[in-house]
Amino acid sequence: MAVETTVAGVQVGLARPLLLIAVPVVVALLGVLLLRGRDGTTFDRRTRTLVFAARVVVVALLVVGAAGPYTADTRQTTGDPSVTMLADRSASTSVTGNISGDLAAAIEDRGVDVSTRVVADGDRSPVGDGIANSLETNGSVLVVSDGQVTDGRSLPAAASIARQVNATIDAVNLTATATERAVSVAGPAKTSTGVRNSFLVSLDGVRLNDPVTVTVSVDGETVAEREVTGGGFEVAETFATTGSHRVTARIESDDRFDRNDVARKTVRVVEPSQILYVARGDYPLEEFLGQVYDVDRARSIPEDVSDYYAVVVQDVAADDLGNVASLQRAVIDGTGLVTVGGRNSFEAGDYRESLLADMLPVSIGEGGRTARVALAVDISGSTRGTLSVQQALALDALDQLGDENRVGLVAFNEQPYAIAGLSLLGNNREALATQIRRLQSSGGTDVAAGIDGAAEMLGEGGGTVILISDGRDDGGAPATAARVAEDGVRVITVGVGGIVDDEYLRRTANAGGGTYLSADETNRLRIRFGGESREYEGTGLTVVDDDHFVTSGVQFESNPGQSNAVAVEERADFLVAGPSGAPAITAWRYGLGRTVAITAYGPDGTLDGLLSRPDSLGVTKAVNWAIGDPERLETGVTSVDGARVGSPTTVTYEGEERPSADGVRFSRVGPREYRATFVPESPGYESVLGAEYAVNYPAEYADFGIAPALRDAVDRTGGRVYEPAQAATIAREVRQRATQVRTVRTDWTWLALLVALLAYVAETSARRLTRIRT
Repeated sequence: MAVETTVAGVQVGLARPLLLIAVPVVVALLGVLLLRGRDGTTFDRRTRTLVFAARVVVVALLVVGAAGPYTADTRQTTGDPSVTMLADRSASTSVTGNISGDLAAAIEDRGVDVSTRVVADGDRSPVGDGIANSLETNGSVLVVSDGQVTDGRSLPAAASIARQVNATIDAVNLTATATERAVSVAGPAKTSTGVRNSFLVSLDGVRLNDPVTVTVSVDGETVAEREVTGGGFEVAETFATTGSHRVTARIESDDRFDRNDVARKTVRVVEPSQILYVARGDYPLEEFLGQVYDVDRARSIPEDVSDYYAVVVQDVAADDLGNVASLQRAVIDGTGLVTVGGRNSFEAGDYRESLLADMLPVSIGEGGRTARVALAVDISGSTRGTLSVQQALALDALDQLGDENRVGLVAFNEQPYAIAGLSLLGNNREALATQIRRLQSSGGTDVAAGIDGAAEMLGEGGGTVILISDGRDDGGAPATAARVAEDGVRVITVGVGGIVDDEYLRRTANAGGGTYLSADETNRLRIRFGGESREYEGTGLTVVDDDHFVTSGVQFESNPGQSNAVAVEERADFLVAGPSGAPAITAWRYGLGRTVAITAYGPDGTLDGLLSRPDSLGVTKAVNWAIGDPERLETGVTSVDGARVGSPTTVTYEGEERPSADGVRFSRVGPREYRATFVPESPGYESVLGAEYAVNYPAEYADFGIAPALRDAVDRTGGRVYEPAQAATIAREVRQRATQVRTVRTDWTWLALLVALLAYVAETSARRLTRIRT
């Protein structure tokens, strides 16, 4: 262990000070040999004393040299300035021109070496892997890419690694110089005849200045033709025949690539699902369902309902329900359940004491239960400059929560900070508001840490996390939200900030069984958490969660006017609320089955305007969601994931025996389930085991322009986005980074050894001169 001290303002030290212990030992041996005259010399005592002193000096110098003497001082040093350039030469960057070579040459012309590594090429863009593999501790990389990753680790994951080693990611702002368009089509993969389906056709790309014609065809027949500059539009289609149907979107575009001018999708259409409708009265809902499904009618639940895809129970009292136990067994095994309210159901039908109550996503009675809520507020560095907006939104969210709720506060950046534990809000509202106003921003962003910290505050009792963030972090939040959801913690995300990753926050909320709200939608919190002190006041029906299958793309214009007295179960999906904030449509999963409760109804006891357009789509989708897979009860069914050229695709077969197909090898993954993976080589429509599927162009040709994830990676690592013409700026800043003020050690071992040698030579020469003279 080195020791240091300051002598006359200079830091002096020894690297191996323990070696100094050898000095007295050697001096003692020399004394025995020289001063007592046992070395065979004929010197007199005075001469021996001088020789002894000289030898002590030599030995001391040798030991000091071995101990590693040094001096240390602080000075400015210039390292070897160089740039590690990561070049993306994949297809998506070809619309920006290949500037990496010219930029590297311009930087080198200014005296800075450039090491270029190609991290993406052709149809593959593993840019995240390229960045991660090029990082060095305290180093930096210059990324010349659009950031459109198609393989390997994501850019947020690469940024996380960079932060761990204190490395910086810089980027060059690439500007599109050519027009490029990519068309895509999305929609259901499986449906029934007679069901109205919606397909979203999108046109994306760069330099979309002029409109192009987008033609959509179904089985070769044109069903829509639109002039589009960018964005998307919906196409509705109802299939009358079973089997596989082809939906194709096509553009005629004079742009860089033509392989992404056609998008394909297949839809498997099956016979209408068989459902059981249970009711005591005559209601319009029966006729409505009969237009879409194969409906059997019953006055009560029979002994066996396992052959039905769903059971719809409308306005039947508990005493008249029939064999609820058989229904419960069927729902646990996968049968859907839709319970429709009225004057003889829920609280009016005494459901509280029935087995049916266990399956419902609502509890009977208006509740008044205290909610447990943890507000998690993002205070990371990415909120710097917008933290006041975050605080204002947190205060607004707090204002939506009723006094009877137990509310706590967590702040988070790279780690969570428990600001205030759970307490009754009515007594602590102002104190919590004050603590929110005092929050300050710092550090990186880890949304998963915020979720974990809030879930820990909620404890074993579970509850709801209301997370307020811009969502710009390392990508682990959805998995964390899904994990805490298993422990009874729902995650609601609210997007706020200068640049908000809406899609990431939406995925996090969906994984956590919650809802994503934009900054102007926090009044929806009052619907669930307002209570008596913060009652919601609306007009008509209000969609609470528009990310759910049932409510996505649905508009409600009716106002049934009546609703049963129920409260949403803690883990249920609150989808639609009535004018007072009372539940109108709720849903959840029960065993393998799905159940929906429609608790709003009209003055005459029917569903009133809910069966008229556009509201009727919500009822249809509620039943479809409860049904789930319309081939669940079939065997020998094959399904293929969305396929792209060059990417692995999975085909799944459900049947009793392992299937065989040319070029595909199946492995058993379940009692009646087999899977295989293959890589399509060309676009078009193909089939395997009789199931037709669409193969689309490679993912490399789907997205163009600078990906927001690249700018986020730069921001989170403290980097900078340069313009292509800023070669001089890049070179200057690289030199500045290479020039550092550091503590430099100067090793003086060589000097100690040199002086020891000179002393020894001087002493030996002196003795020989003395002999010669005598």
